[in-house]
Amino acid sequence: MALTGPGRDAPAAEPGVLVALDAGNSKTDVAVVAADGAVLARTRTAGFRPHVEPEPQALAGLRDGVTAAIHRAGGPRVALLAAYLANADLPEQEHRWAAEMSGWRLADRVVVGNDTLALLRSGLDGTAGVAVVCGAGTNCVGVGADGGQVRFPALGPLTGDWGGGQGLAEAALFHAVRGEDGRGPATALSAAVAGHFGLPDACSVGVGLHVGRIPARRLGELAPLLFAVAAAGDQVAGDVVDRQADEVVAMARVALRRTGLDRGPCRVVLGGGVLAARHPRLLDRVAAGLRAAAPQVAITVPEVPPVVGAVLLGGDRLRGDGGWPGEAAGFAARVTAAWSAGGGQELASM
Repeated sequence: MALTGPGRDAPAAEPGVLVALDAGNSKTDVAVVAADGAVLARTRTAGFRPHVEPEPQALAGLRDGVTAAIHRAGGPRVALLAAYLANADLPEQEHRWAAEMSGWRLADRVVVGNDTLALLRSGLDGTAGVAVVCGAGTNCVGVGADGGQVRFPALGPLTGDWGGGQGLAEAALFHAVRGEDGRGPATALSAAVAGHFGLPDACSVGVGLHVGRIPARRLGELAPLLFAVAAAGDQVAGDVVDRQADEVVAMARVALRRTGLDRGPCRVVLGGGVLAARHPRLLDRVAAGLRAAAPQVAITVPEVPPVVGAVLLGGDRLRGDGGWPGEAAGFAARVTAAWSAGGGQELASM
C-alpha cells in the first residue's frame, strides 16, 4: 500500500501542483501537473536501482529529477509528491523512502508506492483490476473492488519469480551455449548470440561477460534477440517466450482469484518493456491464459506511459482530500491529451 509522509509546511490558499514520478529500473519519468490537468513540465532521468547502487545515491537521483522538473515549471508550490517506484517491494522500503522524500521538503505531502500501481491506473477508469509489469523483472498487483491489494514480494528467484528482460536474456545465453556444445537441443540462438557480439561462438559471449570483456549491462540486449529468433520459428526460443507468457498469466491469475475479480467482468493491464513491445506470440499466449482463468477479462496494454498513471493516482488523492477541485474523468482526459500533445516540453535525459 502507498504510504504518506509529512512534507513541508505550506499555506493552502491555492491548490498547488502535483509532482508525479514513475521510476523503473531503466528510467525515471517525472511530471508536474496543475489541477486543471495541464502538464507544466516533465523530465526523464536514470532508473531507480537501490539494489545495485547505494541507496542514498539512488534516492539522490530521484531528488535531482524532481527538483529539475519543479524548476522547469517555474517553482510552484507542490501540494503532493506522488512517487511510484520499481524496487519498492516491501512495506519497510515504502516507509523509509516516504520519510526520506518528505525530508527533501519539496512538497506539502508525499505518497510512495510500487510502480505496478501506476501501471494499473494508467489502464483503468477506476481502481479495481490487476496489473503485471514485465520489464527488467516481473511484478504484479491486484486491487479489489473494496480497495484491498494483492502483492508479491517480487525479489526474483528468491521469492519464486522468473522472467523479465534480465531473465529472458540469461535464458537466451543459457540455451545458446547448451545448443552448441550438445547439452541441449540445437537452436538458432547459438549463432544469433555469437553474431550479435561478433564472437565465434556463444560460449565466448558467456566467458566475455564473466571476465568483464563484455559489460554486464549488455546482457540485456539478448532479450529482444530472443524474441526475434522465436518469431523466425526456433523451437527453443519459442519455448522460452511461452514460459514468460505462462509466468505473466500465473501472477495475474492468482491476483484475480485473491481479489475476487475473476468471478465477473475484470481488467488486466500489461506493461513494462517486454509486454509493451507487443510481441504477438507472447501476448497471444497471455491473452489465452487469462481468458481461461477469467472468461470476462478485458486486457489492456496502455498507450500512455505509467507516469500518466502516477499523475492520475496523485490527482485521485488530492481530490479525495479536498485539495483539488474537479472530477476524475475530466482530469484524466485533459492529462492524457496534454501528454500526447507533448505538454511540459520534455527535458533531455539527465
